[in-house]
Amino acid sequence: RIREEGKDSIPEHPYLYETDVEISLVGGSCKNPVEKFWNGSSAMYILQKATHNEESDSMEESRTDDAVYASQVLPKESPAALALSVGRAKQLISLYTMVQNPNTTSLGTSDLAVLPPLWARCDGSDPQHTCWIGAEPLKAANKVTGLNIYLVSCDGPTADKTRFPNLEELKMEHKIRHHSSVVTTKGFAQYELITAAAMEDTIAESGSNISVDITWNGVEKILETPPVISAATLNIALESGDPRSPVFQLYRELQVLLALAEGLKTGVTEWPEPSESESALKLVQEFLTDLKKNLDGDYIFEDKNETEKIKCDTAAVDSCIKSIFGERGDLDFTEQLWCKMKSVSSYQELIDCFTLVIKSLERGEIQPWIHQGSSSFLSQLIQQSYHGKMEDVSLSDITPIQMLLEVGLEKMKKDYVSFFIGQELATVTYLDYFISTSVDLQEQVHRVQKLHHMLEIMVSCTGLLQFRHENLFPLTQICMKYYKENPLNEKHVFQLPIRPALVKKFYQNDNPEVWKVEISSGHGQKEVKTTWQVSTNAPVEHGTSNNSGFLSDSTVNGSSEERLYFITMTQCSQVQFT
Repeated sequence: RIREEGKDSIPEHPYLYETDVEISLVGGSCKNPVEKFWNGSSAMYILQKATHNEESDSMEESRTDDAVYASQVLPKESPAALALSVGRAKQLISLYTMVQNPNTTSLGTSDLAVLPPLWARCDGSDPQHTCWIGAEPLKAANKVTGLNIYLVSCDGPTADKTRFPNLEELKMEHKIRHHSSVVTTKGFAQYELITAAAMEDTIAESGSNISVDITWNGVEKILETPPVISAATLNIALESGDPRSPVFQLYRELQVLLALAEGLKTGVTEWPEPSESESALKLVQEFLTDLKKNLDGDYIFEDKNETEKIKCDTAAVDSCIKSIFGERGDLDFTEQLWCKMKSVSSYQELIDCFTLVIKSLERGEIQPWIHQGSSSFLSQLIQQSYHGKMEDVSLSDITPIQMLLEVGLEKMKKDYVSFFIGQELATVTYLDYFISTSVDLQEQVHRVQKLHHMLEIMVSCTGLLQFRHENLFPLTQICMKYYKENPLNEKHVFQLPIRPALVKKFYQNDNPEVWKVEISSGHGQKEVKTTWQVSTNAPVEHGTSNNSGFLSDSTVNGSSEERLYFITMTQCSQVQFT
């Protein structure tokens, strides 16, 4: 019944079986709770203990989307309370097996369509500490020919490596269980290269992380360092706004832009704290005074304070970063004006600044230079001033906010374009989507945010991992492809295939976050696997409490600390029906 109702869309609510079991069909946008143990991609049933209280009744009305439903399948509070006893889970797996067996004619199920795989959450009450039991149908021509039964056990955390088995023992155990003479082994290791948790307290709560996943064939011993001939994938999740980033000043500019965009949308502008010692109005006055002395408009005004600040901010940054991103030298009048007005601290000050500029233009006191193709309203007024006739401007309502937003958008777009083209990471054509003016201002701001996120990723990979163009170029293409199809998401993990040698120096003396060996025998549907892994994070949310990142007491030797590891074992056995 659940399978039939889930044909068109995943059901929102769990179903009650008998009085103690809750069945959810998981798929689509829901997070897969068994992805660490099973690499299937289809929808599946998740079985767990039913919750009997008034709260669950009231939730029936409030569950309106998959997000709420997903949180029910992946409980955040007291998840252990939703685990079934191992005995009950085995009983349910047996019933599922009988229903799928075409030979069990007495049940009248011989013509039943193939059901999705089933996973039962277990409480680990048996000696093996079983935390999940799963059953996956084996098919041939839409008929069930058998089942794979999975038992996942978890133990730990422990720093005692004497509790780790010998690889030969694991291989022998697999051979005996599956009556196989030949087995193959495949290794997997994940190392954190850069993690927010290991950085200073300033971004301890950040979700930034750069790690590498490495796979190889022919494992020789437990916890071995991956050989040079391996396949590696870099995982990058980076949140913008680290104060130590060489592009932090640009990030602050972006925050001003976002505040103006929000003010335009809601009518309420949160003016940022002024970052300059002098007011925006005074900076604009000085700027205009300098331009009046140079009526040809070719004089490029240099703010000494700004220049010194940039030098100071980048003094401690690696030289390769300094060469990658610096202040553009071709700022036109509107862009320089943005640099003065980005510190504006009130709506009245904004009006006063623009009043000064417009009066200077009307009187012909300045004839500033602007970039060709500049399309902001202020640029149009400047072009009109060249001919001695300007339209009347009413600096009221949202007009001044929109004027400043347009100027800031144009300046920042050119900043990002200058970086990506200057570093030969993209062409103007490829960047067109991100700098297009054919969409409304809010969408333009959203796309500039995407550009900034990509810039932060490139700068981090250059400064922290010493990446060069040959690695940055494919990473840029991956990021741009994603952001042309998806909204801004700083939690997204960008993945780049790399050679392990590129990052080996960052992990060769370190302990892995995850280390796994997969022992397999047989081929096709007859293939069976035994997986043994250790991980610093608890592999199941309803098992042992998560002590991620903890170190044992005896470990303070620099990079050779003993990590606390959870041990997980996944065993597979087959039931053949034909």
